[in-house]
Amino acid sequence: MGKEETTEGLRVTDQSLENPWNLWYNELNRGVAGLTLRVDRVLESTESEYQRVEVIQNKVFGKLLVLYGSLMVADNDNNAYNEMLAHVPLFSHPKPDDVLIIGGGDCGTLTEVMKHPEVKRCTMCELDKMVVETTRRHLPHLTAGTEDERAELVFQDGKKFIEETDRRFDVVVLDLSDPVGPAEELFQKPFHSTVHDRLKDDGIMVAQSESPYFNQDIVRKMYANLNDIFPIVRMYTCFMPIYPSGLWSFAFCSKKYDPIADFERARWEKLGLKTRYYNAETHVGSFALPQFARELVG
Repeated sequence: MGKEETTEGLRVTDQSLENPWNLWYNELNRGVAGLTLRVDRVLESTESEYQRVEVIQNKVFGKLLVLYGSLMVADNDNNAYNEMLAHVPLFSHPKPDDVLIIGGGDCGTLTEVMKHPEVKRCTMCELDKMVVETTRRHLPHLTAGTEDERAELVFQDGKKFIEETDRRFDVVVLDLSDPVGPAEELFQKPFHSTVHDRLKDDGIMVAQSESPYFNQDIVRKMYANLNDIFPIVRMYTCFMPIYPSGLWSFAFCSKKYDPIADFERARWEKLGLKTRYYNAETHVGSFALPQFARELVG
């Protein structure tokens, strides 16, 4: 899951009478602006083969999962990221039988996908098994979907998986970390072209596409590439209080279906899904972009 640039992580400031630990978490974007949270408890701090994995607790946000020094998900972020990443494409596709998630180690997106009875199979391809195990211990509501018999977890490099599979998918969700290090290739045109080829003729791909405020160079290049590949490309956004600027974006890329004209409102109303952020109005309204974002995506 998304966010970019530098972070100071955990640091101890001057001692305080109220809290002798006085431990704070700082995440900075380009070293000049960011989010600071007071840490009530460090619940877990370890290192996997790929990254540092931590869980901290804060009075406002509850438990938070931190990967490589970046906040990923929290108890009290209204689950906006996972719900918007999952439900927007699934309510835009009339028959989302086979779904692939690349990344998504906290399993929040998988759990939202599993709320759709139309989905016959959902494969989540995540590189780091420890992220799933840590989330299951501390944020079990996010991993509930892994118990569904339709869910399949594959622990493998997502790029290798999509290149080698002979399956074709109705929906592919790119629930990726920031475009730095190993994940950088997954934001590039060759990878998106490969995903396009693994979609069925009416398939949809969605991807987290960073902050349209802080990451404008990344966003501009990413959408220029996507517009070369897909006939329908639309940005949509959600409010994510733990992500840089609080405004987060997603790329909706489709071979056939428009996310507003083909929105299955009747199916949403019939299912009556329990959500904390997503609804019919946020689905449609999320595509109404501020002018600066419209100019970014051309």
